[in-house]
Amino acid sequence: MARNRFLMTTAALGAAYLLRNEKARKKLFNQFQAFADKSRR
Repeated sequence: MARNRFLMTTAALGAAYLLRNEKARKKLFNQFQAFADKSRR
Protein backbone atom coordinates (compact mmCIF):
# COMPACT_ATOMS: atom_id res chain seq x y z
CA MET A 1 0.00 0.00 0.00
CA ALA A 2 2.80 2.43 0.87
CA ARG A 3 4.60 1.58 -2.35
CA ASN A 4 1.50 2.32 -4.43
CA ARG A 5 1.06 5.66 -2.68
CA PHE A 6 4.72 6.51 -3.30
CA LEU A 7 4.37 5.74 -7.02
CA MET A 8 1.25 7.88 -7.33
CA THR A 9 2.92 10.77 -5.50
CA THR A 10 5.96 10.54 -7.76
CA ALA A 11 3.77 10.52 -10.88
CA ALA A 12 1.76 13.51 -9.63
CA LEU A 13 4.89 15.53 -8.86
CA GLY A 14 6.36 14.69 -12.26
CA ALA A 15 3.17 15.75 -14.01
CA ALA A 16 3.06 19.02 -12.07
CA TYR A 17 6.69 19.71 -13.00
CA LEU A 18 6.01 19.08 -16.68
CA LEU A 19 2.93 21.30 -16.64
CA ARG A 20 4.97 24.20 -15.24
CA ASN A 21 8.24 23.72 -17.16
CA GLU A 22 7.82 24.12 -20.93
CA LYS A 23 11.46 23.31 -21.74
CA ALA A 24 11.31 19.98 -19.88
CA ARG A 25 7.98 19.16 -21.53
CA LYS A 26 9.41 19.74 -25.01
CA LYS A 27 12.52 17.70 -24.22
CA LEU A 28 10.45 14.77 -22.98
CA PHE A 29 8.16 14.96 -26.01
CA ASN A 30 11.16 14.92 -28.36
CA GLN A 31 12.57 11.87 -26.57
CA PHE A 32 9.27 10.02 -26.99
CA GLN A 33 9.21 10.92 -30.68
CA ALA A 34 12.77 9.68 -31.18
CA PHE A 35 11.91 6.43 -29.41
CA ALA A 36 8.82 5.98 -31.58
CA ASP A 37 10.84 6.63 -34.74
CA LYS A 38 13.44 4.03 -33.74
CA SER A 39 10.80 1.42 -32.95
CA ARG A 40 9.20 1.82 -36.39
CA ARG A 41 12.40 0.79 -38.17
